[in-house]
Amino acid sequence: MGISKITAEPNVSVGIVSASKLCFSLNHVYSVNGVACSGKQKVELAEGRILWQNKTYDTLVFKPIDAQSSFTLEDVTIGVNFHWERKEAQTFLGKLRFVVENGKICAINELPVETYLTSVISSEMRATSSLELLKAHAVISRSWLLAQMQQRKASESNAEALVSFVKTDDEIIRWYDREDHKLFDVCADDHCQRYQGITKAANKHVVEAIKQTAGEILTSGDEICDARYSKCCGGAIEEFQYCWENIRKPYLVALPDVLPDEKPLPDLTDEAIARKWILSKPEAFCNTNNKKVLSQVLNDFDQETTDFYRWEQIYSQAEVKQLLEEKIGVDFGDILDLIPLERGKSGRIFRLKIVGTKRTLIIGKELEIRRALSKSHLYSSAFVVERADLKDNVPQTFTIKGAGWGHGVGLCQIGAAMMGEQGYRYDQILLHYYKGADITKAYERRS
Repeated sequence: MGISKITAEPNVSVGIVSASKLCFSLNHVYSVNGVACSGKQKVELAEGRILWQNKTYDTLVFKPIDAQSSFTLEDVTIGVNFHWERKEAQTFLGKLRFVVENGKICAINELPVETYLTSVISSEMRATSSLELLKAHAVISRSWLLAQMQQRKASESNAEALVSFVKTDDEIIRWYDREDHKLFDVCADDHCQRYQGITKAANKHVVEAIKQTAGEILTSGDEICDARYSKCCGGAIEEFQYCWENIRKPYLVALPDVLPDEKPLPDLTDEAIARKWILSKPEAFCNTNNKKVLSQVLNDFDQETTDFYRWEQIYSQAEVKQLLEEKIGVDFGDILDLIPLERGKSGRIFRLKIVGTKRTLIIGKELEIRRALSKSHLYSSAFVVERADLKDNVPQTFTIKGAGWGHGVGLCQIGAAMMGEQGYRYDQILLHYYKGADITKAYERRS
C-alpha cells in the first residue's frame, strides 16, 4: 500500500495497558452510549466481558466531548522488561476504548496522529533538544507510525500470518515486530514508540517541530519508509534484515555515524575486525559525553544508564547459567562458551552459539540474544566475550564488552542530537541516516 492511499490526517489507536481491573478518571465530560459521564471510574473482567457500573460489555467506548477532554489511567507500566520498569498514572487526550484480549481488559487510546506525535516526541526525548533534532524525530516517528498502520491493515486482509519464530533441535531464531499487536496500531511502550499522553507536558519547541513538519514523512518510491531508530548505534548503523525479517530495505543501510560518510565501514561481519572495532572507540556523532546533549535525548530514567557507546557486563558462571536457563528454558549445564556465528554489518550478532556441558544451542536474532543475556535487555548484541578463571575447562567468569544501545537500525538518537547541536538541518540529519529516502508531504494537519 503506497502513500497515495493517505488523503487526510488519520487517527491512531494506541494500546496503553492491560489488566483484570483498571481504574481511571474522566477529567472532563465524556459520552458513553449517548450518556454523559465524568469522574472516577473502574472496569473489571467478569466472565470474559467488561463489567462497568453493574453492566457487562464486549466493547466499552468513552468518547470525548471536545478536543481538550482528557482521562487519566492508573498504574500504567512504562519501560516494560527494562531495568527501569515502573508504574505511574498517565493522562491522555482523545477517545478511550476497552476490549478484552487474552483474558485481560485492554485500554486503547484513539486520537489524531499529530496530537499523538506531540506526546511521542516529548516522551522519547527532552523538549530542550534542538529544533532541528525535534523536527527530524517528528518526521521519522510519523513515518514509522503510518508504515505500521498500513502494514496492520495489509496483514488483516492477508490470511498468511507473519513468521517471526523458527525453531529446530539445534537453533531458535526469533524476532519481535508487527504481529505483536492485532487490536490496535501500536503500543505505548518502547516496543513501538514511547507514548505517555499529556503526562509529560508538551514543550513549545516540540509543538513547533510538529507544526513545521506536519504531514511530512520519509518515502522510498511510493512506499512509506519504515523509519526505525535506536538510542545509540555505537558508531555503526545496522541494516534491517539482521534484526527483523530477511528483507533488505534500501534506505536502511549500514554506514558509519560520521559525515562525510563516503568511506565505508570496516567489514564488521568479520570476527577479528569486529572485535577490534568493539574494543576501540572510533570517532562518531554518538561517541560523546556531552551532558547537555545527552540530557536532551535521554529522560531521567534513561540517564540511569551511564555507559552506552562502549560498555561492559561481567557475569559469574552461576549467573550466566541461571540467566540462560530462565530466559531460554534450557538446562545447558555449565556454560563453556558463547560463540558469535554471524554478525550484521554493524558488528551486531544475530546468531550466537551457546555451548554447555549438557546442551549446545544457537539463538538469534539480536533482541533474543540481548534478552537471553540480561535480566532485562543487554544494551546491544554488538559485543565480544572474554572467558576467565577456567577450572576443569569451565570458565568461572564471562566478561561481555559491547558497543551501542539498541538495535542500531536507522536514526541514532544520540548521534542525531549531536548533529543538531553542531548545526545540521533536519533534512541533513534524516538523509544521513536514511540513505536515498525522500521527504514527502503526505497530508495537511486538521485545523
